[in-house]
Amino acid sequence: MALTDTVAPAKAGAHQSDLIAQDIEAYLHAHEHKSLLRFLTCGSVDDGKSTLIGRLLYDSKMIFEDQLAALEADSKKVGTQGGDIDFALLVDGLAAEREQGITIDVAYRFFSTDKRKFIVADTPGHEQYTRNMVTGASTADAAIILIDARKGVLTQTRRHSYLVRLLGIRHVILAVNKMDLVDWSHETFDAILADYRAFADQIGLQGFHAIPLSALKGDNITAPSPNTPWYAGPALMPLLETLEVEDDLQEKPFRMPVQWVNRPNLDFRGFSGLVASGTIVPGDKVKVLPSGRESTVQRIVTLSGDLPRAAAGQSVTLTLADEIDVSRGDVLAAAGDPPEVADQFESTIVWFDEEAMLPGRPYLVKLGARIVGAQITEPKYKVNVNTLEHLAAKRLELNEIGVCNLSLDAPVAFDPYADNKDLGGFILIDRLSNRTVGAGMLHFALRRSQNIHWQALDVNKSARAALKGQKGRVVWLTGLSGSGKSTIANLVEKRLHADGRHTYILDGDNVRHGLNKDLGFTDEDRVENIRRVAEVAKLMVDAGLIVLVSFISPFRAERRLARDLLEDGEFIEVFVDTPLEVAEQRDVKGLYKKARAGQLKNFTGVDSPYEAPEHPEIRIDTTAMTPAEAAEQIVAWLDGDQGDYSI
Repeated sequence: MALTDTVAPAKAGAHQSDLIAQDIEAYLHAHEHKSLLRFLTCGSVDDGKSTLIGRLLYDSKMIFEDQLAALEADSKKVGTQGGDIDFALLVDGLAAEREQGITIDVAYRFFSTDKRKFIVADTPGHEQYTRNMVTGASTADAAIILIDARKGVLTQTRRHSYLVRLLGIRHVILAVNKMDLVDWSHETFDAILADYRAFADQIGLQGFHAIPLSALKGDNITAPSPNTPWYAGPALMPLLETLEVEDDLQEKPFRMPVQWVNRPNLDFRGFSGLVASGTIVPGDKVKVLPSGRESTVQRIVTLSGDLPRAAAGQSVTLTLADEIDVSRGDVLAAAGDPPEVADQFESTIVWFDEEAMLPGRPYLVKLGARIVGAQITEPKYKVNVNTLEHLAAKRLELNEIGVCNLSLDAPVAFDPYADNKDLGGFILIDRLSNRTVGAGMLHFALRRSQNIHWQALDVNKSARAALKGQKGRVVWLTGLSGSGKSTIANLVEKRLHADGRHTYILDGDNVRHGLNKDLGFTDEDRVENIRRVAEVAKLMVDAGLIVLVSFISPFRAERRLARDLLEDGEFIEVFVDTPLEVAEQRDVKGLYKKARAGQLKNFTGVDSPYEAPEHPEIRIDTTAMTPAEAAEQIVAWLDGDQGDYSI
């Protein structure tokens, strides 16, 4: 059953309004038009976030009788308050949360008072779940940052405060909790406030409210507490009821990312989405980005009928006067004040994944309704959230925050995050697993994204291939060190050369003598090694050559990057499949021996992983065939016999 204000259980009861008995329609109208405040609770572990939300639900009379009975039973069974009501159990719903007494996932709860409706996100305090906190903060108007009065300002308090400021949350409330455990000490509260204010000034977090309270006992939650006669500010609930929630989005230029091309029949073609900012009326001129085409809004369509005007926060379908190409992910914008279009940016990134962010590795970026391929450069710096020091970094680890350049595979329409969260905020997605691995905020477009353009040339790939009488391709041989990649590649080139084909070999060792001699063997350098070679191979295919690439290339993501640079049919992955023990027995260069002795770090197969291809075009089992036989199979494939060569 839905939770409504009209249900009044015997023990707790939903809050009542005199209008319910007098004029139910007037009551429902008033309830429907209450303002809505979205806020989150954050801070360190055991600061009392879930208890605070449970107390707010309890004091706002938003608990049914059966819920209260279950809460009392659970409090005796798994509570942490010695049999008294444990309000945290109202929010901590996962079994693991109850067992550990912590919050893991983001828990959303709705409640309301006579003056306002609320959606609250209870976010985890543990560092490993910082990504969940960012999720909860992404749509919040306000943040309650809790501090345990006994512990003061902790690292996670600083991290969450930094993220709150970074995400542009307008209202911040510093809730110094568990004041009852420090005997309501005014001096303790002032010391914590001074410590936090010094940090807030450093990060540019201005104008926060500070409240001493006890979430468990209810002090300063709904009314001023007699235990804090030295505190003259409002209690928490009255403050939440009066925070400004209206923003200036309607005053900003019109923006609407297209989420769906609505084509129910031949006579209707509209473009659906959420208006991110500004207003729109029929007759307004709009520009479609990134294409730059312009048209005029003809109708604003909704399920309830056409509207004379749409504003930020409304989901609508727009029809245009002209038949122009508009696709999902495009942005409809005010023609006279459009957003920028670029493919390279400076951005701040919060890394969510346990697998580190590696510069040069291909990821996907979701910006609005658009998903494009992306690469991240080496971080300019990462931020120490305690000291705010900018630290040099080669990668970003779990929960680290860094400033990096971001390069996209295609131009996108954007506004800086500070101006428009919808067009300036993005998430990063792993291309292979589809995990969300990070979130970011765009600062500005890099100048080179505006100043560097693709130069059109009269002699193209097809013309160069025709001159050579062949189709340019990449034959990418991957496998462990000692598997025989270079030997096979050499034999293939000899055969092709004898047949009059135009070829070139990019060999892992040879390339490291020149183009990649500045790179080592860390994961970051391996990613960059393959990225560079893939780009060179692409240029050679454009020249009409058959390119034989012989690299260990241990990571699937980078081999996928190389494949995606080329057209269908131009990339042939050859897995030179040699078991580790066989490759190690060969050990022609003595590398395995050095690696086992600890003299060679980050060696593939020993202390660095090798991710075998899942669906290679050709698999060669070197324990079952000779290098010459393997070379013949590759040549046969290139000659057009694309059969099953999985031996």
